[in-house]
Amino acid sequence: MGRFDRAEIEDALQHYDAVVANCSATRDWAPFADLFTEDVDYFEHAYGDLKGREAVREWIVATMAPFPQMRIVQDWVAYDEANDAAVFGVNNILELDGVEYGFPNYSRVIYAGGGLFSSQEDTYNPARDAPRVVGEWVKAGGKLLTKPLAMKYVFTR
Repeated sequence: MGRFDRAEIEDALQHYDAVVANCSATRDWAPFADLFTEDVDYFEHAYGDLKGREAVREWIVATMAPFPQMRIVQDWVAYDEANDAAVFGVNNILELDGVEYGFPNYSRVIYAGGGLFSSQEDTYNPARDAPRVVGEWVKAGGKLLTKPLAMKYVFTR
C-alpha cells in the first residue's frame, strides 16, 4: 500500500471528475489546474510535458478554447494503491443535436494528498482521433470558437 488509502484517492478522483464536468458546463477550464500540486508534472503526449500548475492552466485554457463545451467522461478506473495512483479511460465528447462525437483517452494520475494530484500522464493518438472526430463534428455543424492549439507530438515516455 502507498501513503494514502484507496478511499481518499477515490474521493479525490470523484472531485476531479466533478471539476472537469463543471469546467465543461461553464466553459471555463482554468479551475482544472487547481486539481494539481503547484509543482505538478503533466505529461501530455500531443502537446509536450508541462511543469507546474500555472503551465497546466495556460495549456488547458488554450487547448480547450476552440471547444470549451467538450465533455470528458470517465468510462472506467483502475487503482494502483501501491503507488497512490489511478489509471482511467475517458471519452472526449463533443455533442451536436443529440449526437455525440467522441474519442478515447487514457490517463494516469498520482495522488499527493490534500485532494491534489502531483502527476498526470495522458495517452492517446491525437493525430488519428482528434482531427477526425472534431472534423466530423464541424462538418455536422459544430463551431470552433478559436483555431486549435498546435500539437507538438512529443513522445518522450
